[in-house]
Amino acid sequence: MGDRDAAMAAIRSVYLITGRINTGTTLAETLQLIVDAVVDGIGFTVAVVNYLHPEGEYEAVALAGSEEARATLLGARYPAEVLDEYLERAEAWGQLRYLPHERHSAHIHSWVPDEVPGGDGVPEEERWHPLDALFAPLRAPDGELVGILGVDLPADGRRPGPLQRELLEMLAAQAGIAINNANLVEALQRERRHLAASEEAFRLAFTGAGSGMCMIGVDGATQARLTRVNPALCELLGRAEAELLDRPVADLLHPDDLDLARLAFAAATTGKGIPVRDYEIRCVRGDGAVIWVATTLSLVAGPPAFGILQVQDVTGRKAAEADLVRRASRDPLTGLANRDALASPLAAAVRRARAGRGDSALLFCDLDDFKSVNDTLGHDAGDAVLIAVAQRLCALVRPSDTVARLGGDEFVVLAEDLAGLDAAGVAALVDRIERAVSAPVVHDGHVLRVRVSVGAAVIDATAGDAGAALRTADRAMYQVKGHRHGRGAADRVIAHGEHFGAPGGMPLLRLAEG
Repeated sequence: MGDRDAAMAAIRSVYLITGRINTGTTLAETLQLIVDAVVDGIGFTVAVVNYLHPEGEYEAVALAGSEEARATLLGARYPAEVLDEYLERAEAWGQLRYLPHERHSAHIHSWVPDEVPGGDGVPEEERWHPLDALFAPLRAPDGELVGILGVDLPADGRRPGPLQRELLEMLAAQAGIAINNANLVEALQRERRHLAASEEAFRLAFTGAGSGMCMIGVDGATQARLTRVNPALCELLGRAEAELLDRPVADLLHPDDLDLARLAFAAATTGKGIPVRDYEIRCVRGDGAVIWVATTLSLVAGPPAFGILQVQDVTGRKAAEADLVRRASRDPLTGLANRDALASPLAAAVRRARAGRGDSALLFCDLDDFKSVNDTLGHDAGDAVLIAVAQRLCALVRPSDTVARLGGDEFVVLAEDLAGLDAAGVAALVDRIERAVSAPVVHDGHVLRVRVSVGAAVIDATAGDAGAALRTADRAMYQVKGHRHGRGAADRVIAHGEHFGAPGGMPLLRLAEG
């Protein structure tokens, strides 16, 4: 076989051998395959890979060909700058670095064989010396150095010639690629393990969370559907997991809160991942009960994108808040609306009247004989009268009307949207109020009687404001008190539509003289 044929055979052999080094499933296995390939196919009897760790330190991690060398070198670590400085003494053989024995340094940890096999008969100038060393840098495809391959003891006892050097360069190039690939595979496996651990941690936190949590699909066909729920949410909503999965979120919300939920969802999906916090909406449980929940919605970028919704039951707090509002707007003795609570419906009645959408009547009621009850029988008796009057007034009006206690023995009735309002209709209501209030109240063995003076004001298109309406009715009430011995209510209520000097042109229902 000629030199050319031998060279081609050697190159084909190297290609076959280098194919094996890419079959490693781990970095350690790949490094061992590299040194085995050197010993099997390149003609050196010892090979070691010094792997460059990310922190900048070489370590002898794989060795083939000599158990003595293995025991001496494996695990040895060198700061990168020390080995690099050592290699600066070497001669450049293409990509290889040859360090002749004359330049050997005892300051770096190394293995020196006792003799070189196969060196007999080789001229001195061609013979491999026990202190000679040859190194091949191992580089990733982007040129980054990943290690140094060291070889020793050529099988023929000679310094490597051009063909052997070229074969070593070829193998080193493939080895660098194989190491890079192994690093990528291990990095991917680490990432998968990390993701698996993260998923397990999330699963444990998600499942064991004391508050309701769910994942919501926000992409494609799963948009705004529940894709994962935890036990706390199932308990909160009174529904089984199977009943919730793949269900549209809108199915679980109170119809009146759908628009608010859509706004929150839009804010989360367009807000660049910023959580939308503390939206309070109502949900419908499996048993039909309505509960209040506070929600925090966070978007997680995909693909596929999804949202994580945290849900906290705030029904108790909302009920407490509503009770505080109710207490603040209610008279504590009678349960009627107080002066502050009257302001809103009264202002609304004025606005409707000015817009031509219906007139209302405002009746100001003051008890005439109440002080004598308190002075004679005490405040308990007076309270019993006030409660009875409140109950009777409420019984006389429609659910849409408002009965309020302004304080003391003053009450107000707002009768809204009175179609075809006239003096006779208002007078009839006044008469019913007078008769109902004057009925006896029995308390602690006593029969109590009080009367009421009622002043009436019409709220129509000429109305000024709520304050003017209240002042007009109050003034009318005092006029009634001055005419207690006049004729019946139907005779005394006249002049509907007459502007009896009321501020803002407020019509006044006043008593006839005489």
